[in-house]
Amino acid sequence: MERSVRGLWTATLGFALGGFFDGILLHQILQWHHLLSLVPEVADLRLQVLWDGYFHASMYGLAAIALWQLWRRPGQSGRLLAAGLLAGFGLWHMVDAVLSHWLLGIHRIRVDSPVPLAWDLGWVVLFGLVPFGLGQALARGGGPPSARRAMPLLLATLASIGTGAWSLRPPPGQPLTVVVFAPGVSPGSAMNAIGALDARLVWADPAMGVVVVDLPHARRSEFFRRGALMVSGTTGGLGCFAWSQPS
Repeated sequence: MERSVRGLWTATLGFALGGFFDGILLHQILQWHHLLSLVPEVADLRLQVLWDGYFHASMYGLAAIALWQLWRRPGQSGRLLAAGLLAGFGLWHMVDAVLSHWLLGIHRIRVDSPVPLAWDLGWVVLFGLVPFGLGQALARGGGPPSARRAMPLLLATLASIGTGAWSLRPPPGQPLTVVVFAPGVSPGSAMNAIGALDARLVWADPAMGVVVVDLPHARRSEFFRRGALMVSGTTGGLGCFAWSQPS
């Protein structure tokens, strides 16, 4: 039990180090993106840097907690320490790719690239899947064959999630928007949301849980404040940022 707890906190430290690596290299040195680069409501550079600071502060706090917990639990071998750090480091990049790049869409590895998905996939393989697989192999006491057996499954899972999320994004100039309402939103409420935004209803399922509407791109994100769970052509499930928009 104690070994598992130490492993958890070692992986947590590796996770925080992965966040630091991402923020320092990509946000500050290379400046390929900021945490909220693709969030229209946070377009001002000062706000972008501020949110980068919040992100780094959260990683600092996470690392400090992990170090404190490991200090209280000495005795971990060097092999397991390396295994946990590698696994946590790789896990950060996998979580960041799936959550921030493909589901929330708040940034990409290179926001100025004409093929951002290629950069996302290459980065998550190199800095996510490879260290995570090596960490798993070290933890089991195995060698490279163990890592090689785990890598295809991890790669296939990430590629499926990523390409699936990417396919939800409309092509440039697409006037139609797909809106998925959260469970519990009644058909009447969905129709009220469509009417309030002066959108034209093109198609809807019988329960009004999924609708296709025609409205200006600039107004798509307003659906999040009216019960939407996902809106195509926006920053993914950006409902958590709705508090920052004027009512």
